Amino acid sequence: MSDSKVVAIFGSSQIEPGSHAWTDAEMAGSLCAAQGYHVITGGYGGAMEAASKGAALAGGHVIGVTTPDLFTTRSGANRYVSREVKAKTLAERIGILTDLADGVIVLPGSIGTAAELVIAWNLNHIARRNGGIRLPTVAVGKEWNELWSLFTGRLGAYSDDIHVADSAGDAVTWISEQPEMG
Repeated sequence: MSDSKVVAIFGSSQIEPGSHAWTDAEMAGSLCAAQGYHVITGGYGGAMEAASKGAALAGGHVIGVTTPDLFTTRSGANRYVSREVKAKTLAERIGILTDLADGVIVLPGSIGTAAELVIAWNLNHIARRNGGIRLPTVAVGKEWNELWSLFTGRLGAYSDDIHVADSAGDAVTWISEQPEMG
């Protein structure tokens, strides 16, 4: 892989083409590719496919991290993935995604997306305490405000370990402004 920075885009696997959520995910991928970033997703459908499509159509390199032994009903990476990486477990998959990423955009989703957000957030918490390198992480949408309030208000998370943005475009702008992405 080149020296390009990599942005992980997480989101719901349940969104459909033509929906507002699909358009947002596709725009996030496209804007990341336009910034010169590689895009990494979970490689399957929904927001993963939309972000992959946006990045690929904008000329970007797309990495998909799949778990064929876990998701046996899925037929492999979506058609926009340039490079598929196969993980054995869900934990390994999330580990590969966050290890390869220089920044993270979390779109609206459900429990799987929340798990990805929490892992990225925890990596920042650990980096802060141990002098490590921060993984710029931005969550898109008001859906994440309640989780942010719980984690920062009751669980001791630092409020600036993740950023909450109103839109996918705002998220890409925020990511591109972070010193770690330079």
